Amino acid sequence: MGAAGKTKDNLRSRCDLEAMGIRKQYHVKERVDGTKYFEPADFEMKNDGKDKFLLAVSQSRMPDSSASNIARRVRLKGRTIGGLKSHDNHTLLQQLILLCIRSSLLKNVVEGLIDLGKFFKVLCSKLNCAADLEEARSCIIVTLCDLEKIFPPSFFDVMEHLPIHLAEEALIAGAVQFRWMYPIEREHMSTIKNQYPNANDVDVAHIHFDEFAD
Repeated sequence: MGAAGKTKDNLRSRCDLEAMGIRKQYHVKERVDGTKYFEPADFEMKNDGKDKFLLAVSQSRMPDSSASNIARRVRLKGRTIGGLKSHDNHTLLQQLILLCIRSSLLKNVVEGLIDLGKFFKVLCSKLNCAADLEEARSCIIVTLCDLEKIFPPSFFDVMEHLPIHLAEEALIAGAVQFRWMYPIEREHMSTIKNQYPNANDVDVAHIHFDEFAD
């Protein structure tokens, strides 16, 4: 969404494309006064696309206890969404993006993001079987290759390549629900709030992270 300070599509990224000699339409250009600039990329969400996406998210309603109230995290005037918990990001990727992003970006970008969301939805499903995970392991390789054709190389670090190994890990270790940390973190946060009833959410979060780090 092009959030300032968070996007990886910056001047250095565009210079990398120029150094590699690829995607000339994204190369850095120079004005008459010597200042450098670059054109918006096809994968960047325009203002009207942001409005459509955020409006759809703000109108979404999730079943009780499945996620927090994600709609409250949307700021339509500022065209931003923030303050999401880890599980909310999973909900956004696996369910909401698949529906809300369809009219906000170009078709090839939407298809790549939907395929990525479908992979994580299969991976985190309680009802998947070995055949589903085998298929997901094959599909995620193609999906990541498609995304590499769209986004700049600087976007792809170790975290973007990690999904290739997650399906195989699930085949070996079993369903994700029995191995992730959300229930433990929630229980720990609840314990901290009981111990420090006057602490605000920020203080509770700091105590939580400090104790987990130890």
